[in-house]
Amino acid sequence: MRHHHFALTTVLSLLAGATLANSPAPFAVNIEVDASKPAGPLKPIWRFFGADEPNYATMKDGRKLIAGLGDLKKGGVFFRAHNLMSSGDGTPAFKWGSTDMYGEDKDGKPVYHWTVIDNIIDTYLKRGVHPYLQLGFMPEAMSSAKPGTPYQHSWRPGFAYDLIEGGWNAPPKDYAKWEELAYQWTRHNIERYGREEVKTWYFEVWNEPNGKSYWSGTPEEFYKLHDYAIAGVRRALPEARVGGPEAAGPGGAFMDGFLKHVVSGTNYATGATGTPTDFLSFHAKGRPSFVDGHVRMGISNQIKDVDTGFAKIAAVPELKSTPIVIGESDPEGCAACPGPQNAYRNGTMYSSYTAASFSRIWELAERHHVNIDGALTWAFTFEDQPWFAGYRQLASNGVDLPVMNVFRLFAKLGPTRLSAASSAEMPLDDVMRHGVRGAPDVGVIATTTADGKLAILSWHYHDDDVPAADAAVTLHLKGLGRAASRKVTQWRVDKTNGNAFTAWQAMGSPQSPDLKQYQALEAASVMKPAVLAPLAPRDGAAAMSFALPRHGVTLLLVE
Repeated sequence: MRHHHFALTTVLSLLAGATLANSPAPFAVNIEVDASKPAGPLKPIWRFFGADEPNYATMKDGRKLIAGLGDLKKGGVFFRAHNLMSSGDGTPAFKWGSTDMYGEDKDGKPVYHWTVIDNIIDTYLKRGVHPYLQLGFMPEAMSSAKPGTPYQHSWRPGFAYDLIEGGWNAPPKDYAKWEELAYQWTRHNIERYGREEVKTWYFEVWNEPNGKSYWSGTPEEFYKLHDYAIAGVRRALPEARVGGPEAAGPGGAFMDGFLKHVVSGTNYATGATGTPTDFLSFHAKGRPSFVDGHVRMGISNQIKDVDTGFAKIAAVPELKSTPIVIGESDPEGCAACPGPQNAYRNGTMYSSYTAASFSRIWELAERHHVNIDGALTWAFTFEDQPWFAGYRQLASNGVDLPVMNVFRLFAKLGPTRLSAASSAEMPLDDVMRHGVRGAPDVGVIATTTADGKLAILSWHYHDDDVPAADAAVTLHLKGLGRAASRKVTQWRVDKTNGNAFTAWQAMGSPQSPDLKQYQALEAASVMKPAVLAPLAPRDGAAAMSFALPRHGVTLLLVE
């Protein structure tokens, strides 16, 4: 193991040296942080994740990754999954899963089966992750789909997206039975996990009901579906945290109608005015392309979605302070879809995009004065697939991808934001209008941690996946107080740090790594903190320099 690790380290060092030899000269960036100037709270919106395929969570790599997510923020991580109510035998497939929780006997009376869904939720909770519980999709015995409509789709990577349609996306034949299912499931969860635990969960209905792929009914039929499901949940648990509608994008006219319905419409289930709404949710996606032989990301599309979604909610007086979860917040729309435009997923394009996009989500929430609660990353893992197969995921065959390390860096940020500025950070409006197509985006977020340390996150992002110069960063710190010396620790995610993908490539891209190779890949995926030269402030100020490679992300902890 030691000899193999040495060989791999040597190869990576040679790659890094070759990159340095062929790279253009670094360009200067100045970052200023004032530790004495708080700039408001920084909510941990990054702590939400999800996937189409719920059954993967109970498999070997899924369990390992769920545990890794739970470790990010003890007791504060949530997971959303589609297909929790779908009929089937629990065998996962691309964009599919099932629990078979509902059936009917020969007389049409409900029969409930909780074994598979209990195993999924048990897996979450045993590893410190709470459910962001999606009520969907329609059980086969309850589906109103036309006779002869296949229930489960047969979609696979490369197929047209609309081929995911099937009997699972239809309204119920009987809304009373639909409400009763929501009630019985919630009651069962309370009995199994306890009221105090279930009160912490998020309950939402369905997914992207404003598009035909996920919902074959009308908007009004969705409002009815939503009302009856919420009524069932609240009948079992009056204090349950309920919301929606998980619209595709900011939702357009559909979202306008939904917001009006939950505020002033007649509730289909109760006859009351409006529908209980503890949080609101919509989705925001980028749009990568393949241009001149390389990937070009579409960060502007995602940021525009967020801007429009926030504006819609802020414009409704009764809802403007309601917590918002961007229920899917991603570089593009299909985690399992192939294509050269999606080749960003294994490496540092994805990790640097994540840092740059989350920063803008925080900034937009402040601009619109909305109550942002979460931005959910729709990425998990695909069990028993080829190594680094190019899906949007957080790990490949149990080995973390670089993007997972950015969430570990987010977890080191503190709750209080500090005044910070970078000479090379792109203004928000420029990113929304044009993306990051000219000068790169070298940005910064600085915080104070709960125990008084400074946590400073910076990134070097560009929409184009082409080689470019490093940023030569000079960090100027003020407001450090009277301490004679400050310890500085650095974590890095770039081509040669916290990056199993480049380590795998250096091995020759083996599709069946042996045990020693697997252990070397695991080791390469782990960030290795470096203790830098201590700072010696004068009059509470100090400066330090570091290189930040293209598409790199780094975090400095000053204590």
